[in-house]
Amino acid sequence: MAAQSLSSLLQRASIDDHEEVLQSSNAALAKSKSDLHAQHAKAVALLKLDRYDDCLRVFEEGGDGLKKRAALEYAYALYKCGQLEPAIEVVSGLAGERGALHLEAQASYRSEKFRRAAEIYEQLSKGETSLHNEENDLRINSWATDAQLQWKGYPEFVRHNRPTRDDLEAFETVYNAACLSIAKGEFQQGEVLLKRAKELCRTSEDLTPEDRAAELLPIAVQQLYVLLRQGKSEEAQSVLEEISVGDIPELSTRKIAQTNITLARGATTNPFALYKALHETPDSADNDKLFEYQDNIATGNSHSADLLVRKYDGIIRSTSKALAQAAYPSTEPRVNLLSVYNAAAHARGETGTKALKSILAALDNRPKDLGLALTAVQLYVSAGNTTSAITTLERSLELLDESISEQDKEVRFNPGLLSILVSLYKLEGRKVQIRGELAKAATYWQSQAEPPASLLRAAGASLLHSSDRSDLVTAGDLFKSLYQKDTNDQFAVAGYVASQATLDYSKVQAQVDSLPSVADLISGVNVASLESAGISPSSSANAAAAAAMAGARKRRANKDNRVTKRVRKSRLPKDYDPSKTADPERWLPLRDRSSYRPKGRKGKQRAAERTQGGVVHEKAEESAAVPSQPQKSQGGGGASSKKKKKGKR
Repeated sequence: MAAQSLSSLLQRASIDDHEEVLQSSNAALAKSKSDLHAQHAKAVALLKLDRYDDCLRVFEEGGDGLKKRAALEYAYALYKCGQLEPAIEVVSGLAGERGALHLEAQASYRSEKFRRAAEIYEQLSKGETSLHNEENDLRINSWATDAQLQWKGYPEFVRHNRPTRDDLEAFETVYNAACLSIAKGEFQQGEVLLKRAKELCRTSEDLTPEDRAAELLPIAVQQLYVLLRQGKSEEAQSVLEEISVGDIPELSTRKIAQTNITLARGATTNPFALYKALHETPDSADNDKLFEYQDNIATGNSHSADLLVRKYDGIIRSTSKALAQAAYPSTEPRVNLLSVYNAAAHARGETGTKALKSILAALDNRPKDLGLALTAVQLYVSAGNTTSAITTLERSLELLDESISEQDKEVRFNPGLLSILVSLYKLEGRKVQIRGELAKAATYWQSQAEPPASLLRAAGASLLHSSDRSDLVTAGDLFKSLYQKDTNDQFAVAGYVASQATLDYSKVQAQVDSLPSVADLISGVNVASLESAGISPSSSANAAAAAAMAGARKRRANKDNRVTKRVRKSRLPKDYDPSKTADPERWLPLRDRSSYRPKGRKGKQRAAERTQGGVVHEKAEESAAVPSQPQKSQGGGGASSKKKKKGKR
């Protein structure tokens, strides 16, 4: 009865002090451990007190009944403890609740599922904004999600372009808009927005002095990065004074700040000082981790510093351990980055072709390691050996072709990996191989759920240059599938017409009329202004121009069918006179010319002996016919046996 009365009292009470709620809940649970309402009240109090680990233990002790009754609170505790996937699984079952959608969006954002987060925020923005200040939160979070989509490499899903007047009223929205500009590489625009965000934060009346200082720190850290990227070192030094790394509570932001400050202070000249500075801040964990693209940069910085201080064996051990736990083969940037630094450590400071020996040996042990393979390819290309680069990459791809694993097939036809191979083929003019690779990749991706449109476009355009009927049929199928997904895709329509025009023109006659005419396409193009502005013509235009110039330079043959060549002045003698006839025997040696007259008695004698039909001296012939006797060598020095002649007295 006492437990029931206390439980009913908690239901009717409204206590503002969360510590008192916690004490009352503990008193109720001391009487009855199965009191569901007391467990719920305790969990909420622990959440209010930011004791998330303790709250999660309450849910585990309470069992499925408490988890079902307080599913939203349970999901929030999982989210705050860094268990993002379980949190998303729990909260996705609470359909229709706006609070649950907000929590799912937050968990999706932290787990880097930015496309899902953007979809949820768009869904919430279209509904009724009944919650307090929800419209402002949606604006802030949607801008942050778009910035992450841009950084992640999905610009086609970004919904915001330029901030509106409403967006420029809150410093959080302005800051996120600045991050989106930075992700696009628009550093000047980002710098302007960051200055406005800093000004709005300083003049905000809703923030306490402590909150204002905490909000200004990440803005200053981002501003420092933008100034460093633009090479504004003086302004970066002034911003540097505003940043106190020790006052930053989040380890992720602190690590980024420490890296930017290290670069701004020029610690790169001393590798040991750089190594110490980059390892001062410990790695973040749980819900305060760096995003993947940030972690890749931080990992690269750390391993680069390790290489500078010659910690080769340590890098080999750490990267090999991480690679052993990762998927193999993989196209993930994090995994391949580890392979690159593993290869650099094996090279032990060597570069160029000298580093290839150790890297190729490591590649023999892990032949499907794309990071190692691409490192070897890069070294071969840098040395001008494109053929070996192609052979190395083809060897790894052949192993993936022979595999029956679906993961290996997906890696084999990865668009980024395929673009590298196609680029290498282009360097050597291997058009047939390019067409074959793109055709195989298109065949594979057509059977997948989400084929990359860019790859299908490239494959279709390449197959159009083939004279094989089957290739044109395949190109038509590719362009048809692209058009079915996007009916406004004029490139797909034009490609389909080009592929079917020589096969069956009646099929594409209706589509031809929908395409814009050539006259309309080039009506606003001024070729002369483009050429004067420095736009180079295409290869076909260059070939046509070269042929025209070659034809203009041709001269008619002389009557004796010989073409006279113009001799450059640099090849003519100094005393050259074009009015005089050149000596026809000028190319013969001097003694063989008809005008040669030897001087002196011996010279006349030698000339007479060389003359055909001259007098023959028998004694000279006899002396020439007697073979010369070999000289006997002396023991030791091998000097001649003849005595030296005395000199003149």
